[in-house]
Amino acid sequence: MPAPRPSVPVDRSQRLYNFSAGPATLPEAALLEAKDELPVYDHVGASVMEISHRSPAYDEIEASAREHLRALLGLDDDWHILFLQGGARMQFHQVPLNFLPEDGSADYVVTGRWGKKALQEARKIGPARVAASSEHEEFRSIPPVDTWDLDPDAAYVHTTTNETVNGNQLRSDPVLDVPVVTDASSEMLSRPMDLEGYGLIYAGAQKNIGPAGVTLVLVHDAFLERRKQSLPTMLDYGTHAERRYNTPPVFAIYMVEKVCRWLRNRGGLDAIHAINKRKARTLYEKIDETDFYRGTVAPAARSIMNVTFRLHDPDLEPVFLKKAEEHGLLSLKGHRSVGGIRASLYNAMPEDGVDALVQFMDEFERSYG
Repeated sequence: MPAPRPSVPVDRSQRLYNFSAGPATLPEAALLEAKDELPVYDHVGASVMEISHRSPAYDEIEASAREHLRALLGLDDDWHILFLQGGARMQFHQVPLNFLPEDGSADYVVTGRWGKKALQEARKIGPARVAASSEHEEFRSIPPVDTWDLDPDAAYVHTTTNETVNGNQLRSDPVLDVPVVTDASSEMLSRPMDLEGYGLIYAGAQKNIGPAGVTLVLVHDAFLERRKQSLPTMLDYGTHAERRYNTPPVFAIYMVEKVCRWLRNRGGLDAIHAINKRKARTLYEKIDETDFYRGTVAPAARSIMNVTFRLHDPDLEPVFLKKAEEHGLLSLKGHRSVGGIRASLYNAMPEDGVDALVQFMDEFERSYG
Protein backbone atom coordinates (compact mmCIF):
# COMPACT_ATOMS: atom_id res chain seq x y z
CA MET A 1 0.00 0.00 0.00
CA PRO A 2 1.55 3.35 -1.00
CA ALA A 3 1.96 5.97 1.66
CA PRO A 4 -0.64 8.78 1.51
CA ARG A 5 0.55 12.14 0.31
CA PRO A 6 1.55 14.30 3.31
CA SER A 7 -1.07 16.92 3.99
CA VAL A 8 -0.26 20.60 4.42
CA PRO A 9 -1.42 21.97 7.80
CA VAL A 10 -4.80 23.62 7.37
CA ASP A 11 -5.03 27.32 8.14
CA ARG A 12 -8.11 27.41 10.36
CA SER A 13 -8.09 31.19 10.42
CA GLN A 14 -9.46 30.98 6.85
CA ARG A 15 -12.86 29.70 5.71
CA LEU A 16 -12.70 26.01 4.85
CA TYR A 17 -15.21 23.79 3.04
CA ASN A 18 -17.95 23.01 5.53
CA PHE A 19 -20.07 19.97 4.58
CA SER A 20 -22.07 20.05 7.82
CA ALA A 21 -25.70 18.95 7.65
CA GLY A 22 -26.66 21.84 9.88
CA PRO A 23 -26.03 24.38 11.08
CA ALA A 24 -24.66 24.60 7.60
CA THR A 25 -22.44 26.83 5.51
CA LEU A 26 -23.83 30.28 4.76
CA PRO A 27 -23.07 32.50 1.75
CA GLU A 28 -19.82 34.32 2.43
CA ALA A 29 -21.23 37.51 0.91
CA ALA A 30 -24.03 37.50 3.47
CA LEU A 31 -21.59 36.91 6.34
CA LEU A 32 -19.32 39.74 5.23
CA GLU A 33 -22.22 42.13 4.90
CA ALA A 34 -23.39 41.22 8.40
CA LYS A 35 -19.85 41.67 9.69
CA ASP A 36 -19.76 45.25 8.39
CA GLU A 37 -23.16 46.06 9.87
CA LEU A 38 -22.77 44.28 13.19
CA PRO A 39 -21.66 47.13 15.49
CA VAL A 40 -24.17 49.65 14.11
CA TYR A 41 -27.05 48.72 11.83
CA ASP A 42 -28.23 51.20 9.18
CA HIS A 43 -27.55 54.38 11.16
CA VAL A 44 -29.86 53.43 14.04
CA GLY A 45 -27.09 53.74 16.62
CA ALA A 46 -27.15 50.11 17.74
CA SER A 47 -26.51 46.58 16.55
CA VAL A 48 -29.31 44.69 14.84
CA MET A 49 -29.17 42.37 17.86
CA GLU A 50 -30.03 45.30 20.13
CA ILE A 51 -32.85 47.04 18.31
CA SER A 52 -36.49 46.65 19.29
CA HIS A 53 -38.53 44.03 17.45
CA ARG A 54 -41.25 46.71 17.24
CA SER A 55 -38.99 49.30 15.65
CA PRO A 56 -39.31 50.61 12.06
CA ALA A 57 -35.81 49.27 11.34
CA TYR A 58 -36.83 45.72 12.23
CA ASP A 59 -40.17 46.11 10.43
CA GLU A 60 -38.20 46.79 7.25
CA ILE A 61 -35.97 43.72 7.76
CA GLU A 62 -38.90 41.35 8.21
CA ALA A 63 -40.88 42.91 5.37
CA SER A 64 -37.89 42.53 3.03
CA ALA A 65 -37.36 38.90 4.05
CA ARG A 66 -41.03 38.17 3.28
CA GLU A 67 -40.81 39.99 -0.04
CA HIS A 68 -37.80 37.91 -1.10
CA LEU A 69 -39.50 34.66 -0.03
CA ARG A 70 -42.66 35.50 -1.95
CA ALA A 71 -40.62 36.28 -5.04
CA LEU A 72 -38.45 33.16 -4.78
CA LEU A 73 -41.34 30.75 -4.20
CA GLY A 74 -44.07 32.51 -6.16
CA LEU A 75 -46.29 32.92 -3.10
CA ASP A 76 -49.55 34.78 -3.52
CA ASP A 77 -51.44 36.57 -0.76
CA ASP A 78 -53.21 33.35 0.29
CA TRP A 79 -49.96 32.16 1.87
CA HIS A 80 -48.94 33.29 5.35
CA ILE A 81 -45.18 33.49 6.03
CA LEU A 82 -44.42 32.79 9.69
CA PHE A 83 -41.06 33.06 11.45
CA LEU A 84 -41.33 30.75 14.46
CA GLN A 85 -38.96 29.11 16.93
CA GLY A 86 -38.36 25.59 18.20
CA GLY A 87 -37.09 24.08 14.95
CA ALA A 88 -38.75 21.36 12.92
CA ARG A 89 -39.13 19.29 16.08
CA MET A 90 -41.62 21.82 17.41
CA GLN A 91 -43.52 21.53 14.14
CA PHE A 92 -43.76 17.77 14.62
CA HIS A 93 -46.04 18.61 17.56
CA GLN A 94 -47.57 21.89 16.46
CA VAL A 95 -48.95 20.55 13.16
CA PRO A 96 -51.11 17.78 14.69
CA LEU A 97 -51.98 19.99 17.65
CA ASN A 98 -53.55 22.44 15.20
CA PHE A 99 -54.88 20.17 12.48
CA LEU A 100 -55.46 16.63 13.81
CA PRO A 101 -59.10 16.59 15.00
CA GLU A 102 -60.21 14.46 17.91
CA ASP A 103 -62.52 12.43 15.68
CA GLY A 104 -60.12 12.18 12.73
CA SER A 105 -56.71 10.93 11.71
CA ALA A 106 -53.71 11.93 9.61
CA ASP A 107 -51.56 9.98 7.17
CA TYR A 108 -47.77 9.93 7.40
CA VAL A 109 -45.29 8.91 4.71
CA VAL A 110 -42.20 7.72 6.56
CA THR A 111 -39.02 7.83 4.50
CA GLY A 112 -36.36 8.37 7.17
CA ARG A 113 -35.41 9.31 10.69
CA TRP A 114 -37.22 12.66 10.73
CA GLY A 115 -40.44 11.39 9.20
CA LYS A 116 -40.49 8.65 11.81
CA LYS A 117 -40.05 11.18 14.61
CA ALA A 118 -42.82 13.37 13.17
CA LEU A 119 -45.15 10.34 13.24
CA GLN A 120 -44.23 9.51 16.84
CA GLU A 121 -45.00 13.06 17.92
CA ALA A 122 -48.32 13.13 16.05
CA ARG A 123 -49.45 9.97 17.83
CA LYS A 124 -49.18 11.84 21.12
CA ILE A 125 -51.97 14.10 19.84
CA GLY A 126 -54.24 11.61 18.07
CA PRO A 127 -54.56 8.84 15.49
CA ALA A 128 -51.82 8.93 12.84
CA ARG A 129 -51.35 6.06 10.42
CA VAL A 130 -48.48 5.07 8.15
CA ALA A 131 -49.58 5.51 4.55
CA ALA A 132 -46.19 4.42 3.18
CA SER A 133 -42.77 3.59 4.56
CA SER A 134 -39.37 2.42 3.38
CA GLU A 135 -38.12 1.55 6.86
CA HIS A 136 -38.09 -2.16 6.00
CA GLU A 137 -35.20 -1.45 3.60
CA GLU A 138 -33.45 1.01 5.91
CA PHE A 139 -34.83 4.00 3.98
CA ARG A 140 -32.76 3.30 0.89
CA SER A 141 -35.67 4.33 -1.35
CA ILE A 142 -38.93 6.28 -1.36
CA PRO A 143 -42.23 4.48 -2.08
CA PRO A 144 -43.77 5.80 -5.34
CA VAL A 145 -46.72 8.12 -4.74
CA ASP A 146 -49.12 5.79 -6.56
CA THR A 147 -48.38 3.07 -3.97
CA TRP A 148 -49.28 5.19 -0.94
CA ASP A 149 -52.22 3.78 1.03
CA LEU A 150 -54.06 7.05 1.59
CA ASP A 151 -57.18 7.67 3.64
CA PRO A 152 -59.47 10.00 1.65
CA ASP A 153 -60.81 11.36 4.94
CA ALA A 154 -57.41 12.11 6.48
CA ALA A 155 -56.94 15.60 7.90
CA TYR A 156 -53.65 15.86 6.01
CA VAL A 157 -50.81 13.78 4.57
CA HIS A 158 -47.40 14.45 6.07
CA THR A 159 -44.21 13.98 4.05
CA THR A 160 -40.53 14.75 4.50
CA THR A 161 -39.21 16.02 1.19
CA ASN A 162 -35.54 15.37 2.01
CA GLU A 163 -34.22 13.09 4.73
CA THR A 164 -31.01 14.67 5.99
CA VAL A 165 -29.80 11.61 7.88
CA ASN A 166 -30.67 8.91 5.37
CA GLY A 167 -29.85 10.85 2.21
CA ASN A 168 -33.03 10.38 0.19
CA GLN A 169 -35.25 12.96 -1.49
CA LEU A 170 -38.80 13.10 -2.79
CA ARG A 171 -38.22 14.69 -6.20
CA SER A 172 -41.79 15.86 -6.90
CA ASP A 173 -44.48 17.82 -5.04
CA PRO A 174 -47.53 15.54 -4.73
CA VAL A 175 -51.04 16.84 -5.33
CA LEU A 176 -53.45 14.59 -3.43
CA ASP A 177 -57.11 14.57 -2.45
CA VAL A 178 -56.24 16.00 0.98
CA PRO A 179 -53.77 18.77 1.89
CA VAL A 180 -50.11 17.86 2.10
CA VAL A 181 -48.04 19.04 5.06
CA THR A 182 -44.32 18.69 4.59
CA ASP A 183 -41.06 19.03 6.46
CA ALA A 184 -38.82 20.65 3.84
CA SER A 185 -36.04 21.58 6.27
CA SER A 186 -33.03 20.31 4.37
CA GLU A 187 -34.06 21.29 0.85
CA MET A 188 -36.15 24.45 1.27
CA LEU A 189 -35.08 27.12 -1.26
CA SER A 190 -32.81 24.64 -3.07
CA ARG A 191 -35.30 24.10 -5.92
CA PRO A 192 -38.56 25.49 -7.26
CA MET A 193 -41.67 24.00 -5.62
CA ASP A 194 -45.12 23.33 -7.04
CA LEU A 195 -47.28 24.60 -4.16
CA GLU A 196 -50.65 23.40 -5.46
CA GLY A 197 -50.99 20.38 -3.20
CA TYR A 198 -49.62 21.86 0.00
CA GLY A 199 -51.50 23.20 2.98
CA LEU A 200 -48.44 23.86 5.13
CA ILE A 201 -44.67 23.71 4.60
CA TYR A 202 -42.14 24.06 7.40
CA ALA A 203 -38.36 24.18 7.50
CA GLY A 204 -35.68 24.77 10.06
CA ALA A 205 -33.61 27.61 8.65
CA GLN A 206 -30.17 26.19 9.34
CA LYS A 207 -29.69 24.42 5.99
CA ASN A 208 -30.40 26.76 3.07
CA ILE A 209 -32.39 29.64 4.55
CA GLY A 210 -30.24 31.17 7.28
CA PRO A 211 -28.74 30.39 10.68
CA ALA A 212 -30.23 28.22 13.41
CA GLY A 213 -32.80 29.90 15.62
CA VAL A 214 -35.72 30.53 13.28
CA THR A 215 -38.16 28.17 11.61
CA LEU A 216 -39.91 29.14 8.40
CA VAL A 217 -43.57 28.10 8.18
CA LEU A 218 -45.70 28.68 5.09
CA VAL A 219 -49.39 28.04 5.66
CA HIS A 220 -52.16 28.48 3.12
CA ASP A 221 -55.10 30.49 4.36
CA ALA A 222 -57.66 27.83 3.39
CA PHE A 223 -55.76 25.21 5.40
CA LEU A 224 -55.26 27.58 8.32
CA GLU A 225 -59.03 27.92 8.62
CA ARG A 226 -59.27 24.18 9.34
CA ARG A 227 -57.31 24.39 12.56
CA LYS A 228 -58.85 23.46 15.88
CA GLN A 229 -60.13 26.05 18.33
CA SER A 230 -59.02 26.82 21.90
CA LEU A 231 -55.38 26.13 21.15
CA PRO A 232 -52.51 27.33 23.36
CA THR A 233 -51.86 30.89 22.22
CA MET A 234 -48.20 30.44 21.29
CA LEU A 235 -48.85 27.15 19.47
CA ASP A 236 -51.80 28.46 17.43
CA TYR A 237 -50.65 29.25 13.90
CA GLY A 238 -53.44 31.79 13.73
CA THR A 239 -51.81 33.85 16.46
CA HIS A 240 -48.68 34.35 14.36
CA ALA A 241 -50.54 34.78 11.08
CA GLU A 242 -52.48 37.64 12.66
CA ARG A 243 -49.61 39.61 14.19
CA ARG A 244 -46.08 39.61 15.61
CA TYR A 245 -47.09 38.15 18.93
CA ASN A 246 -43.75 37.75 20.72
CA THR A 247 -40.12 38.74 20.32
CA PRO A 248 -38.85 36.99 17.18
CA PRO A 249 -35.26 35.80 16.68
CA VAL A 250 -34.26 39.16 15.19
CA PHE A 251 -30.70 38.34 14.15
CA ALA A 252 -31.66 35.03 12.53
CA ILE A 253 -34.40 36.72 10.48
CA TYR A 254 -31.97 39.50 9.56
CA MET A 255 -29.69 36.81 8.13
CA VAL A 256 -32.60 35.10 6.34
CA GLU A 257 -33.22 38.39 4.53
CA LYS A 258 -29.59 38.51 3.39
CA VAL A 259 -29.53 34.88 2.26
CA CYS A 260 -32.77 35.27 0.31
CA ARG A 261 -31.47 38.43 -1.35
CA TRP A 262 -28.27 36.56 -2.26
CA LEU A 263 -30.37 33.82 -3.82
CA ARG A 264 -32.37 36.27 -5.90
CA ASN A 265 -29.17 37.95 -7.07
CA ARG A 266 -27.91 34.55 -8.24
CA GLY A 267 -30.96 34.08 -10.44
CA GLY A 268 -33.47 32.55 -8.04
CA LEU A 269 -34.43 28.94 -7.45
CA ASP A 270 -34.16 27.75 -11.04
CA ALA A 271 -30.56 28.92 -11.18
CA ILE A 272 -29.53 27.51 -7.80
CA HIS A 273 -31.28 24.21 -8.55
CA ALA A 274 -29.18 23.80 -11.71
CA ILE A 275 -26.02 24.40 -9.68
CA ASN A 276 -27.13 22.00 -6.94
CA LYS A 277 -27.85 19.23 -9.46
CA ARG A 278 -24.45 19.73 -11.02
CA LYS A 279 -22.68 19.53 -7.63
CA ALA A 280 -24.52 16.34 -6.71
CA ARG A 281 -23.87 14.74 -10.11
CA THR A 282 -20.13 15.41 -9.75
CA LEU A 283 -19.99 13.69 -6.37
CA TYR A 284 -22.26 10.75 -7.23
CA GLU A 285 -20.23 10.05 -10.38
CA LYS A 286 -17.13 9.74 -8.22
CA ILE A 287 -18.92 7.44 -5.76
CA ASP A 288 -20.16 5.18 -8.58
CA GLU A 289 -16.84 5.12 -10.44
CA THR A 290 -15.44 2.11 -8.57
CA ASP A 291 -16.47 -0.14 -5.70
CA PHE A 292 -14.13 1.65 -3.27
CA TYR A 293 -17.01 3.97 -2.36
CA ARG A 294 -20.68 2.98 -2.39
CA GLY A 295 -23.81 5.07 -2.11
CA THR A 296 -26.35 4.12 0.53
CA VAL A 297 -29.51 5.14 -1.37
CA ALA A 298 -31.06 3.80 -4.57
CA PRO A 299 -30.13 6.13 -7.46
CA ALA A 300 -33.73 7.18 -8.15
CA ALA A 301 -34.14 8.42 -4.57
CA ARG A 302 -30.73 10.00 -3.98
CA SER A 303 -30.74 13.41 -2.34
CA ILE A 304 -28.96 16.25 -4.08
CA MET A 305 -28.61 17.99 -0.71
CA ASN A 306 -27.22 15.24 1.54
CA VAL A 307 -24.99 12.71 -0.22
CA THR A 308 -24.49 9.62 1.96
CA PHE A 309 -21.96 6.91 1.23
CA ARG A 310 -19.72 4.28 2.79
CA LEU A 311 -16.23 2.98 2.08
CA HIS A 312 -15.76 -0.63 0.97
CA ASP A 313 -13.80 -1.19 4.20
CA PRO A 314 -15.64 0.38 7.17
CA ASP A 315 -12.38 0.45 9.15
CA LEU A 316 -11.08 3.05 6.70
CA GLU A 317 -13.88 5.49 7.40
CA PRO A 318 -12.31 7.09 10.52
CA VAL A 319 -9.07 7.48 8.55
CA PHE A 320 -10.97 9.06 5.65
CA LEU A 321 -12.65 11.56 7.97
CA LYS A 322 -9.39 12.46 9.71
CA LYS A 323 -7.50 12.94 6.45
CA ALA A 324 -10.39 14.91 4.92
CA GLU A 325 -10.32 17.36 7.81
CA GLU A 326 -6.56 17.74 7.38
CA HIS A 327 -7.33 18.78 3.80
CA GLY A 328 -9.82 21.43 4.92
CA LEU A 329 -12.94 19.32 4.24
CA LEU A 330 -15.01 19.62 7.41
CA SER A 331 -17.98 17.80 8.98
CA LEU A 332 -18.18 14.79 6.65
CA LYS A 333 -19.08 12.30 9.37
CA GLY A 334 -22.45 10.61 8.86
CA HIS A 335 -25.20 10.98 11.44
CA ARG A 336 -24.50 9.00 14.60
CA SER A 337 -27.55 6.79 13.98
CA VAL A 338 -26.29 5.48 10.61
CA GLY A 339 -22.56 6.17 10.47
CA GLY A 340 -20.63 6.40 7.24
CA ILE A 341 -19.91 9.59 5.32
CA ARG A 342 -22.28 12.44 4.54
CA ALA A 343 -21.51 15.46 2.37
CA SER A 344 -24.16 18.15 2.58
CA LEU A 345 -24.23 20.23 -0.59
CA TYR A 346 -26.50 23.09 0.40
CA ASN A 347 -26.90 26.23 -1.67
CA ALA A 348 -23.89 28.01 -0.18
CA MET A 349 -21.47 25.13 -0.79
CA PRO A 350 -19.43 26.31 -3.80
CA GLU A 351 -18.73 23.97 -6.69
CA ASP A 352 -15.03 24.36 -5.86
CA GLY A 353 -15.75 22.63 -2.56
CA VAL A 354 -17.25 19.60 -4.28
CA ASP A 355 -14.32 19.51 -6.71
CA ALA A 356 -11.91 19.57 -3.76
CA LEU A 357 -13.78 16.69 -2.11
CA VAL A 358 -13.70 14.60 -5.28
CA GLN A 359 -9.96 15.28 -5.70
CA PHE A 360 -9.37 14.17 -2.12
CA MET A 361 -11.45 11.02 -2.69
CA ASP A 362 -9.31 10.20 -5.75
CA GLU A 363 -6.11 10.60 -3.73
CA PHE A 364 -7.45 8.61 -0.80
CA GLU A 365 -8.49 5.75 -3.07
CA ARG A 366 -5.09 5.66 -4.70
CA SER A 367 -3.45 5.52 -1.27
CA TYR A 368 -5.73 2.98 0.41
CA GLY A 369 -7.45 1.14 -2.44
